[in-house]
Parts: sequence; C-alpha cells; structure tokens
Amino acid sequence: MRRAKTRKVEDPTDREAARSASVALLARRDFASTELCRNLEEQGFDVALVAEVVAELVDGRVLQDARYAENYVAYHADRGQGPVRIGADLKGLGLDTETIDAALSGGPDWRALAREVRIRRFGLAEPKTWAEKGKQARFLQYRGFSGEHIRSALGPDCDVD
Repeated sequence: MRRAKTRKVEDPTDREAARSASVALLARRDFASTELCRNLEEQGFDVALVAEVVAELVDGRVLQDARYAENYVAYHADRGQGPVRIGADLKGLGLDTETIDAALSGGPDWRALAREVRIRRFGLAEPKTWAEKGKQARFLQYRGFSGEHIRSALGPDCDVD
C-alpha cells in the first residue's frame, strides 16, 4: 500500500492545524480514535493537543469507535474473514474489548459465513478424507473462524480440536 509522505507541522501546538488535519484525515476514511491519535502524532503534533482534539471530535460524535468497529466488522466479514481474526485486528487498532465484542455480536451469522467461505473455496461437496478436512479446517482457521464455526462448516462428524 502506498503511503503519503508525512509532513512535519511547523507549530506542533497549533490547535486549528491539528483539528483541520484530523478532519482532513476523517474526510478520506473513518478512523478509530487511537489510530487517528497515532497518525496526528506522526505528523508532529503535540501529544496532549492531539488528545484534546480527538476528545472534542468524540464529544461532537464526528469520531465514534463503535461505528468504526461495526463498519470494520461488516467490511471484513464480507471479505470472508472470521470473528477471531477481525477481533485481533481491532484489538491491534487499540479498541477496547467491549466495543469489539459488541461489533462482533452485531455481525453476520459466523457459522453460515464459515460455511459460505468453505464452499466458495472448496466447492459444495463436504470433505471425505481426514486430509481434506484438515486442509479445509486450516484454511478456515487462517481466515479467523473458531473451532465451533469450523466444525459447523465441515459437517457433523468433524473434530478439529
């Protein structure tokens, strides 16, 4: 992914510059609050100022971690990723556990999604041999599905644990 050059700001304590930089970033895409803080700090803004500006944006409901998490879950679930992987990604972005759990519980039917992802990759026929089951289970595990979801997707006689 190509990243734009980060310009260092002339005055790291300029409140208006920090606010306009954050609004410019949010105009391009949605951010988690910690991600936006990190981005502004990389541009050279003062840490305390960044915290104040981000708090203002959160109070004004311009920046919402819950909305970001819901959109993130919907987008990545549409790409065939499971709740374990999505949750780990959101945790890495600095979101709290309650927000992540709420977004994941409001997501799709994870068992049905695991089944769809398996069918999309391997076809309608259920795996016959243990080697096929293992291959498909490892694929679904890599995509971020739990053992329960994998068992549901592979059929009733599969034990992946």
